[in-house]
Amino acid sequence: MTKIKLATVWLGGCSGCHMSFLDLDEWLIDLAAQVDIVYTPFADIKEYPEGVDLVLIEGAIANAEHLELIHKIRNRTKTIISFGDCAVTGNVTALRNLSGGAESALQLAYIQQSDVNQQIPNLPGIVPPLLDKVVPVHYVVPVDIYLPGCPPSASRIRAAIEPLLKGEKPEISGREMIKFG
Repeated sequence: MTKIKLATVWLGGCSGCHMSFLDLDEWLIDLAAQVDIVYTPFADIKEYPEGVDLVLIEGAIANAEHLELIHKIRNRTKTIISFGDCAVTGNVTALRNLSGGAESALQLAYIQQSDVNQQIPNLPGIVPPLLDKVVPVHYVVPVDIYLPGCPPSASRIRAAIEPLLKGEKPEISGREMIKFG
């Protein structure tokens, strides 16, 4: 039996969706028997691989690194799940948009609200260049399945993944599967 290549990605978000994924508890053992986890923040894998069957993407697109990675993911992945409210709508991560853009947000965080060492980090590799607006995943690439929740519950995550393991499309409907927050 060929195992499904599963990836999880953490973009601009809090990692709550990944923590909820870990709440799958014993089912993670069953899942591990059916998939090869090929990319995840839980492991030190540097490059997003080719030929991924399924990816859960947590977080919004907030910086240049996210933008580059999301295009790579779409080109190398069969099925993308926007995983959690930040990936689906921008949610809390997109609150930065209210500041008036990337430069305004940096000024606010590192100059106006700082009481010591007032300077914006600008050495390469410290802070990836911010996008002027934080956007949900589907603003940049096509998304196949939306899984809202902040974070989605473990049962909701399982209900989305389990049918895909059998080659079936998950039923993402009804209040328990589609409510936000």
